[in-house]
Parts: sequence; C-alpha cells; structure tokens
Amino acid sequence: MKEILKNRTKRFASDCWKLCSKFPISREYNAYCNQLIRCSSSVGANCRAKSKADFIYKLKIVEEEADESMYFLELFSEITDKEKMK
Repeated sequence: MKEILKNRTKRFASDCWKLCSKFPISREYNAYCNQLIRCSSSVGANCRAKSKADFIYKLKIVEEEADESMYFLELFSEITDKEKMK
C-alpha cells in the first residue's frame, strides 16, 4: 500500500508538471503553473513519513496541498474553456 501511494502521488506531480509545460509562457500562466507544481509535488513529498504517527500528522498538510492543487486544476480548466470560446 505504501508503494502504491508513493507511485500515485509521484505520478500526480509529474502529470501536473507535464500539464504546465503545455501552457504558454506568460506572467499569468507562470504564476499559476508555479503554484500548481509546488502544491502537487508537496502532496507526495509529505506522504513520505518516518513513522506512522508522523504520517498521520502530515496527512493534514497533504489534504491542504491536494485541495490547493484541485483549485489550480479547476482554474486552468475554466481558463482553457474560456479560451476555446473566443
């Protein structure tokens, strides 16, 4: 189970990085991409705990970082939908 979590969170961070690499380079996109890359990679980084107690403690951080990642993914979805409508 531990390896599955590590692999999934690493893949999530990698997928977010790949998504961000597809956006144009601009001040606006860069700001959002930087945030998404930071919070998505933090999800996996905080799942790597030294003990069961440490893991439980870090789950709150993981939850917050995952929520932040979802926010930016939703934002990108709305932005790209609006861009398509132009």
